[in-house]
Amino acid sequence: MKNSEDLELQEQPVVLVTGCSQGGIGHALARAFAANKCTVVAASRSRSSMADLERDPRFFLQELDVRSEQSVQRAVKNVLEKYGCVDVLVNNAGIQCVGPLAEVPLSAVEQTFDTNVYGTLRMVQAVVPHMANRKKGKIVNVGSVAAMAPGPWSGTYTASKAAVHALTDTLRLELSHFGIDVVNVVPGAIKSNIGNSAVASYNQMPEWNLFKPFERAIRERAYFSQRSKSTPTDEFAKNTVATILKKNPPAWFSSGHYSTVMAIMYHMPICVKDFLLRKSMNC
Repeated sequence: MKNSEDLELQEQPVVLVTGCSQGGIGHALARAFAANKCTVVAASRSRSSMADLERDPRFFLQELDVRSEQSVQRAVKNVLEKYGCVDVLVNNAGIQCVGPLAEVPLSAVEQTFDTNVYGTLRMVQAVVPHMANRKKGKIVNVGSVAAMAPGPWSGTYTASKAAVHALTDTLRLELSHFGIDVVNVVPGAIKSNIGNSAVASYNQMPEWNLFKPFERAIRERAYFSQRSKSTPTDEFAKNTVATILKKNPPAWFSSGHYSTVMAIMYHMPICVKDFLLRKSMNC
């Protein structure tokens, strides 16, 4: 006979969040879901990157590399064996890639798409059969406002997030038949560790040839979303989780610094948009 604690646990939504390394958006989302009485599966490539959650009973930690089919299947299997379901999947795991498209190594482009796009699809394909069987579930894909007005120096990242937006729109239509809600979360400039990660990745790039004169501007692009007016991570997470947990969540939710500006730019004439992006990105 199950005790009351087990019964209470079953009534709590089981939320699987990828990319939960401390200091990032995923970590803040995991904590915000837990604060809303959800059972949270916090996943990251390294368990040590989530060490502060280790002894908190609200979290079930999983090492998960979204680039590996084996890792994805193992983690989802562990969750299903422990809880019997995944009510909400949050595809947050992602990496930045800064560099001019004409010279950035294709290996870096492939790694970015493997994480941001194929990683998202691997997770979707792993959980959808279980959600479809239960005729309920929510899939949340984290995109970016950068995809709404692609600018110089981060074309790889922007293209990957534009692909995520397109996949999300298609999934929303295809999965509605199974009672699965699909939400596109589109962050603006949110305080996180993505700037440091982008610079660390950028430091591994080869020396530019054609774009050597733009070296400083390219490097600064890595920190563009981390300036002083960036939205605090916890604030973004709180608002996002409240939206996701609604009975009928919206198809699109954008929040954070620059989100309104980028939405306006999306509808601007291309010549105006190009002028503003060249000026802001020193292109």
